[in-house]
Amino acid sequence: MSVKIIADSTCDLSKDLLEKYDISVLPLHIVLGDKEYKDGLEISPDEIYEWSNTNKEAPKTSAAAISDTIDIYSKYLKSYDEIICFSISGQMSTTVNVMRMAAEELDAEDTIHIIDSENLSTGGGLLVIEAAIMAKEGKSRIEIVESINELKPFVRASFIVDTLTFLHRGGRCSGVAALAGGALKLHPKIVVENGGMKPDKKYRGKMNSAILSYVKDLEPQLKNAKTDRVFITHSGCEKEIIDSIYQYLEELGLFKEILITRAGGVISSHCGPGTLGVLFIENF
Repeated sequence: MSVKIIADSTCDLSKDLLEKYDISVLPLHIVLGDKEYKDGLEISPDEIYEWSNTNKEAPKTSAAAISDTIDIYSKYLKSYDEIICFSISGQMSTTVNVMRMAAEELDAEDTIHIIDSENLSTGGGLLVIEAAIMAKEGKSRIEIVESINELKPFVRASFIVDTLTFLHRGGRCSGVAALAGGALKLHPKIVVENGGMKPDKKYRGKMNSAILSYVKDLEPQLKNAKTDRVFITHSGCEKEIIDSIYQYLEELGLFKEILITRAGGVISSHCGPGTLGVLFIENF
C-alpha cells in the first residue's frame, strides 16, 4: 500500500526537505487589505512585513481553500492508495475542518486520514517528516497514524519574539504591553502546549543574548530529545544570531541533523521579524 503525505504550508519545511521526503504542501492564505495570496506561492514574508509596516495594519490569514484541498487530494488519489494530511493545530486555524470536508466531498473518508498536529511551524513539520519516513519504508496508513499519535505529546515547540509590534497589530498583545516590551527590551518566550500557545518566561536585553539564554534553558529537554533532528526556525533573524545557535547546538553533540528553516508567510504574519525557535521531539 502506498501512502502520500500532505501538509499545510504552516509546517515551514524547506523546499529541499519537501523534495527529499516527497511531501506535498497545501497553502493557507494571507490577506493584505483587499488582496489575498497563497502562502509560499504568491508572496514572501519580507513582502508581508513591508506591507504591514507601510500600512500600520496586521496581516490576516485564512484557512486553505476547499477547492485547493479537493484538487490536491484528487491528484494524489490517482497514484497513491491512501493519503495522510497534516494540519496546523485546530485551535489556531479551521484548516483541519476544511481538510475533513474535502475528504467528505470526494467520498474518500476511508482513504484520506487527517491529522491535527496540535502544533505549528516545524513543530508540526517534525511529525510530517516522521510520517514521510515511515511512508517511504512501506508502513501502512494505520501504522503511521498510530506512531504519530504517540509522538504528538512529545513535540517541544517554543519560540522567542524580538518585537511585540506584530502581536499587537494582530490583537494578541495590548498597546501598553508592546510599548513596555520595547522600552524594557523584553522578549517573551511562547510555548505550544495542548494545541494552543501560552506565554512563558520573558528575557531581557539584546536579542542575541536573549535567544542564547532561551536555548540554554532548553538544554535539559534537548539532552532527552530524539537525536535524529532539531530545527532552528526563524522569521528573519540576523545570520550571526542563527549561526551562534547552530554552533551551540552543534557543540552539544546530540543531534544527527541541525536543520535551519525560514518560517513561511502565515507564521511570520503573526510573530513578525526576528522570531526564533528551537523545535524537537523529546523521548518518551
